[in-house]
Order: sequence, then structure tokens, then C-alpha cells
Amino acid sequence: MILITDHLCARLLANGTADIETDHVPVLKLFDPTGPATWLLSELDADGDTLFGLCDLGFGFPELGSVSLAELQSVKGRLGLGIERDLFFQGRFPLSVYAEAARHAGHITEDERLLRQAADALAKHSGLPPHTAEQTRR
Repeated sequence: MILITDHLCARLLANGTADIETDHVPVLKLFDPTGPATWLLSELDADGDTLFGLCDLGFGFPELGSVSLAELQSVKGRLGLGIERDLFFQGRFPLSVYAEAARHAGHITEDERLLRQAADALAKHSGLPPHTAEQTRR
């Protein structure tokens, strides 16, 4: 499976080379089909290899950080399966919301209730109205 299509690569690169620092909505989700590892990725550096996003290796402590595309492509897990792209993933909130929800859940989650709670909690601290990301993407 091609982990990153040309279209997704262009979006990731655009986010990675943005002039102002932005809390981007994740562009893609990668996962280990035979294990707990999951990545929500929002940016790609100009080197074409360094991705940035929310990384969850399944130890209960997801964190924001960088990962090598070449390394992800080289992984062979149990049964010889490699990392795959979630073809149905559509980011709906900024990466910070997914990170906050993952911090509470102990893993990356797409649970609507947890994501909305995280968005509301972050909005209270930032002064932004709740669900701002969701409203602007409709």
C-alpha cells in the first residue's frame, strides 16, 4: 500500500512549509494492522521524510513528535504486514484536540464525545469559542 499519495503529500508539505505556526487538522492516519501503533500526521518537512503529528506506539502515552516516513515504510510487523493508511480517516479537529483527547484516553481516539470534550477544554484555556475547528470546516 502507498502510505502517502501525491495529493496527501502535497497537503502535508503545504502544512509543513506554512509561514505561520498553525494547529493543523491531521491529514492522514497510519496504523499497524497487527498492533496498537497509530499516527495522526499533519505536516511533512521539505526533506520529504520527516512527518509531524500525534504518535501512539501503544504504551499509553501518545505524544506529539516527528517520525521518519522511510522508517514507517520499512516496518514489518507480525505476519509480515507493514504500516497501513486508514482510507476512511477524515480529520475534523486540530491536532491539539486529538492530542488532548489521547492524553485522557491513553491512546489516539476518534470518539466524538472525547474529542468534543477536549475541544471544549482547550477553548476554555485559549478563549476561542468551542467547536471552532468543526464549524470552520463545514
